[in-house]
Amino acid sequence: MAKEERRVGYGLPTLLAIGVHVLVLLVTALRWPDTDADPSSSAVVQATLVTTETATDQAQRAKEAQARAAANQEAEQAQAQEQEQEQERQRQSEAEEAARQQAEAEALARREAEQQAREEALKQAKAEAERRAEEAARQAQLREEQAEQRRQEEARQQAERQRQEEARRQAEAEAKRKAEEEAKRKAEAEAKRKAEEEAKRKAEAEAKRKAEEEAKRKAEAEAKRKAEEEAKRKAEEEAKRKAEAEAKRKAEEEAKRKAQEEARRAAEVAQKAAASSLDNLIAGEAEAIANAKQAAQASNGFINLVRRAIEQAWILPASATNQLRAVVRIQLLPTGELVSARIIESSGDSVFDRSVLQAVERAAPFREIRELPLAAQSQFREFNLDFNPKDVRR
Repeated sequence: MAKEERRVGYGLPTLLAIGVHVLVLLVTALRWPDTDADPSSSAVVQATLVTTETATDQAQRAKEAQARAAANQEAEQAQAQEQEQEQERQRQSEAEEAARQQAEAEALARREAEQQAREEALKQAKAEAERRAEEAARQAQLREEQAEQRRQEEARQQAERQRQEEARRQAEAEAKRKAEEEAKRKAEAEAKRKAEEEAKRKAEAEAKRKAEEEAKRKAEAEAKRKAEEEAKRKAEEEAKRKAEAEAKRKAEEEAKRKAQEEARRAAEVAQKAAASSLDNLIAGEAEAIANAKQAAQASNGFINLVRRAIEQAWILPASATNQLRAVVRIQLLPTGELVSARIIESSGDSVFDRSVLQAVERAAPFREIRELPLAAQSQFREFNLDFNPKDVRR
């Protein structure tokens, strides 16, 4: 940086110019005294003299005095005019001097201002030169920095190109490796798929063979079961027929026996009627009533026993609800063997109805029927039972 020159301000020239103007105005306003002026005639002392002059002389002297006074007055006027003119010339000279001094002061001020302007311009020029030099240095540094940045950018781009090239090469190698792995995986997957398909085919063939064997076995078992059921049904029908014939025969024999017994009793009653008292007849009737009550109790006990046995053998299906109800018609042999069981009032659920029938079949035979009186046995050879899940769940 260049050394800064001393600045010259505008204050001092301005004060000098103002001082000059004030001085010129004071000189113009002042009137200098006239040392050469004659005393005015008005200063003449008039006095009254006692003279012996005649009137004519006095008149002559008066005229002369008036002439002298007029001359003096004109002279005074001329002198006054000359003084005024001199004063005017002096004032003009002073004004011209003041104007000259003001012009000189203004010129000086202009010169100082110009000098200051030149100095300021020089300073500004130097500052501009310095600024331009700094700007040039800055631009040069900037160009150098830009060049360095370009070099760095080129180096970075070169490194980036190398990195991209390396990445591309690695990507190609990775893609090639993946392609090889994918081809290997696909080959292994294809081999595995074929092996699985072969295994599946063999498994399906084996499953089909087993299914066919199972179906054949089931068909044979079903045929055997149906044959056995048919044989059983025929046996049961034969047994039923025989049982019914036997039961009919026994019923007829029982009826015949009862009739004979009744006839015998009637004869005995007739024979004893004459000899027995009324008390014996009443006792016989009481015994008969007691026997009837005992038979009724035994009958109720048999029904409850059959119901409990069936409920214990009953496997309720998962779908069974307390709203389901089925009525089964049960037919027994005198020995308590089950002849048949059928639904006479369906629950509407075939699974539920079938579970009831299976429970009856599992609970049979009901040999307790043989312990009933003969009259009760014939009564319970065929009867109905009502089944509801809530009775089992209590």
